Amino acid sequence: MNLSVNFAGITMKNPVTTASGTFGSGAEYSEFVDLNKLGAVTTKGVSSVPWEGNPTPRICETYGGMLNAIGLQNPGVDVFVKRDIPFLKKYDTKIIVNICGRTTEEYVEVVKRLADKPVDLLEINISCPNVKAGGIAFGQDPKFVEKITDEIKQHAKQPVMMKLSPNVTDIGEVAKAAEAGGADAVSLINTLTGMKIDIHKRTFALANKTGGMSGPAVKPVAVRMVYQAANAVKIPVLGMGGICTAEDALEFIMAGATMVAVGTANFHNPTAATDIIQGITDFMEQNKITDIRELIGCVK
Repeated sequence: MNLSVNFAGITMKNPVTTASGTFGSGAEYSEFVDLNKLGAVTTKGVSSVPWEGNPTPRICETYGGMLNAIGLQNPGVDVFVKRDIPFLKKYDTKIIVNICGRTTEEYVEVVKRLADKPVDLLEINISCPNVKAGGIAFGQDPKFVEKITDEIKQHAKQPVMMKLSPNVTDIGEVAKAAEAGGADAVSLINTLTGMKIDIHKRTFALANKTGGMSGPAVKPVAVRMVYQAANAVKIPVLGMGGICTAEDALEFIMAGATMVAVGTANFHNPTAATDIIQGITDFMEQNKITDIRELIGCVK
């Protein structure tokens, strides 16, 4: 049975990775999960300099999910290169580095810094709704998406995957813009912009007022958008958004995703990603499917 996929020229042993921001850079989960079993580990967002993130409170629960306004807090690319890459290289898994920035120059700086480093794929976060400057504007305007993709591709030595925002009118147009800019793949969806009000305190539940909504509640929106994107472009799609089970992952794969990422589920079930890999294997055995590629985009 073959679970391996070719994603943007990289061979992954299976189509399952972790979603950025939900798995750190693997170290804290390595006590619970055998990282060798994952197709790839996707790191938390990495910026050119350390980011402090947003003020607290910055996480709250919602029906069927959660809101977060972390603000991409991270120690910066220098710490990442020194600490996290050597840790991940101890495992037999691919490394996808999520990159964030407030300007095109900041993105490019990280891309250049990683050019000669042993990482497999760059995921460019142009869609996080929590960053007040920069990020959200790039992801919502197809012209900006094409321009920043082209700029990054001029400097990147690894394949480039653009992470798309769902907070747009036509996800197909945005995916096409990324493809036109030279992207090797796209990933979606990032979080939907949401809000929660604490009626007892009569104030916002998050200090940032709004946050990114993730979890099972967003899955039907995510499946629809992945289907639209996969049918709009020829480059591969990584699908995510509320994946908790193998059944969820298979929906995305059948909608056209070559790979899937497990995010919020990691918080309440650290072994979610490896459970899903096993579940996909079981489904293929039960249905006498010998190659995962038979399922990718099989629903038209």
